[in-house]
Amino acid sequence: MRTFHAGFEPGHPPVRVCLGAGVRAGIGAEVVALGLSRALVLTTPQQAAQGEAVCAQLGALAHGLFSRAAMHTPVEITEAAVEAARGADCIVAIGGGSTIGLGKAIALRTDLPQIVLPTTYAGSEATPVLGQTANGVKETLRSPKVQPEVILYDPELVATLPVGLTVTSGLNAMAHAVEALYARDANPLSDQLALGGLRAFREGLPRVVADPGNLAARESTQFGSWLCGTVLGAVGMALHHKLCHTLGGSFDLPHAETHAVLLPHSAAYNAGAAARELAPVAELFGGSVGGGLYDFAAALGAPLALRDLGLAKADLDRAADLAVKNPYWNPRPVERGAIRALLQRAWEGARPQ
Repeated sequence: MRTFHAGFEPGHPPVRVCLGAGVRAGIGAEVVALGLSRALVLTTPQQAAQGEAVCAQLGALAHGLFSRAAMHTPVEITEAAVEAARGADCIVAIGGGSTIGLGKAIALRTDLPQIVLPTTYAGSEATPVLGQTANGVKETLRSPKVQPEVILYDPELVATLPVGLTVTSGLNAMAHAVEALYARDANPLSDQLALGGLRAFREGLPRVVADPGNLAARESTQFGSWLCGTVLGAVGMALHHKLCHTLGGSFDLPHAETHAVLLPHSAAYNAGAAARELAPVAELFGGSVGGGLYDFAAALGAPLALRDLGLAKADLDRAADLAVKNPYWNPRPVERGAIRALLQRAWEGARPQ
């Protein structure tokens, strides 16, 4: 157990969080409570119908719908969305990481308040972190300007999320928690947030896979999403996130699926250097860190190999070169040969030891 020390500060900005079936019905009241009246609704093209429903629910409070959110938050789409936001006084984002990321990118440039209705589990809504892609390179920043003001977790919004997306999105959130345990600025509060999130997903994801419409199980995993997202915003991330940003931004791999595949391998890479910090993960997942996380993902039917996500074997050398360029802090040295070997195993889908 990590001990408290002088100078420890939680460092969390105030955010209104509501969790429960049907809370999305209060979206108009949330806009009014912020003293606002012209909400730009954001979605991906695939979720435009949900955005139209939110606009209809908002009525006169709706400024319009922008339904072009895209994976990895390309800056050219953000620029178009900022134009669409002219005259709006707030943002309502309904969707997963792509839509939430777009809302954050708009807020960074305009300082518009954000209300978020998550439809996946990645947890971006709970963080002051934004990742953006320009010229094929994804970079992240941390700013209180991108932290949403209101989060409405409605299990009815994720009850129809396909099981495959549920699993990969949940593993994406779990990756935040695993890295938080060995973060350079970890503290007793971040440890408890991380472990609580991992427990919620370990218990909830198998229940959701067995019965996707189980609202109690969906609500449990949404709580896990908030815990994991909150800890992502509280401490720095390390190798795992650098690898995912590299593969997503430079090779256009799908975000959640990439996290799902890489999590066992990045955790195994750091297991020796952060043995004490990762001991609770081994305990939760069958006695080993990398192998336990791999077995958990496999049992849920998650993707296990980067080659199945579309990464070519010929791209592994370049991916390794990019991953060791400007590396994030990590408990184990980030060495090109070791990273290339990690990527090879992840590409093949081999079980970490």
